[in-house]
Amino acid sequence: MLIGEVARRSGVSARMLRHYESLGLVRPTGRSGNGYREYSGDDIRRIFHVESLRSLGLSLRDVGRALEDPGFTPSELVDDLILRTRERIESETELLTRLRRIGAAEPADWQDVLQTVTLLHALGSTSAGTRQRAALSSVDEVPVEALVEAVLGESDQNVAGALRWALAQSGDRGPELLAEGLASPAPEVRKRAVRSLAGIPGGRTTELLGDALTHPDVVVRRYAALELGARGVPDAVPTLVDMVAEEANDADAADVLSALAGSAESAEHIASRLVGRLARGVAGPTARRRLTEALADIPGSTASRALADLSRDEDRAVALTAAYVLGLREGR
Repeated sequence: MLIGEVARRSGVSARMLRHYESLGLVRPTGRSGNGYREYSGDDIRRIFHVESLRSLGLSLRDVGRALEDPGFTPSELVDDLILRTRERIESETELLTRLRRIGAAEPADWQDVLQTVTLLHALGSTSAGTRQRAALSSVDEVPVEALVEAVLGESDQNVAGALRWALAQSGDRGPELLAEGLASPAPEVRKRAVRSLAGIPGGRTTELLGDALTHPDVVVRRYAALELGARGVPDAVPTLVDMVAEEANDADAADVLSALAGSAESAEHIASRLVGRLARGVAGPTARRRLTEALADIPGSTASRALADLSRDEDRAVALTAAYVLGLREGR
């Protein structure tokens, strides 16, 4: 079969077939009477072998080794191909993400494109100072998706604070995107997501934080409870009481409980929760003292009766704490 017909049937151009010949990959085994190259059935099968190996990403040099070296083992080469393919996919994915961010910014001209690219590069800088400056200057200039990705991956507290501030100014899409971060398999990402949500005002954010009260990650539940309590949401009370007992941001939790106890109904509800936690019998001495101290700032008869009972507690530290607090409440 002559080279032209081989090219038509194989889909490999005559020019590439000549290149393969020059490299010694596929040599036609015969010549016609006029001196034209003639390819045998084995030659054509070899062409398809070459094309198959090239389709895997092998260089022509590696293709030659695979075809000619009897001792050639493909496993190491395949592992290298897998690594290079992953790197290429990551690079292409990064490029696609950057292009989407630029498109989301709706640039009016090339100057806007360049400005957005500059800020995106700055947000990905290895310098914390550069990232922080980019965050503080990014309102209305960088797509909210980029801000969310940056804050979920940010370990520097100052930079994270700047990014949370930028997200709070960035409109309505931030909370929904941050809520997706709560499903991350990485605990640190979930923590950053809920902390960022807590910094964004609005009813939708309050709803999302309310959903987070039942999250399987206790850290997420606690951050959500602190923010919801500060927003006056009574559903946060059970988690806040547990935080006091478990010495998890217990001072902050007690302060939020005190602030929530503004009405008589709320005060009685909170006091009942604290008393119930004390009555379970599972809290250790230190936890019981913390719960007693938390009762001090809760007005109402339920808290006063509980403190009177606790002033006779067998744990002397609890009894002294309760008696002292009760005296303050009664003006003694």
